[in-house]
Amino acid sequence: MSVVVVATIIPVPEHRDEVIAAFTATIAGVHGEAGCELYALHEADDRLVMIEKWASQEALDTHSAGPALRELGARLKGKTAGRLDVQVLRPHPAGTEEQGAL
Repeated sequence: MSVVVVATIIPVPEHRDEVIAAFTATIAGVHGEAGCELYALHEADDRLVMIEKWASQEALDTHSAGPALRELGARLKGKTAGRLDVQVLRPHPAGTEEQGAL
């Protein structure tokens, strides 16, 4: 069963461009990881939101322990307002198959 992750990041305003650049540099490599179905950065005026979809919990666990996140964490150090808010979600499909779940 797929696993969806929604991570909200509040960049320190003067480091916003650096935080975006850190995520942008990470994305291409993560797209090549086994089990990565979606890894997409979205932005609002005061925050960034990373939406991820993994083929399984095992694929997410491998990603979570891998070098991409370690390197990203090092690049973000001191550039975000507090910790990232990371929510790991299981789908609850409803409606049509195409529209009822990520």
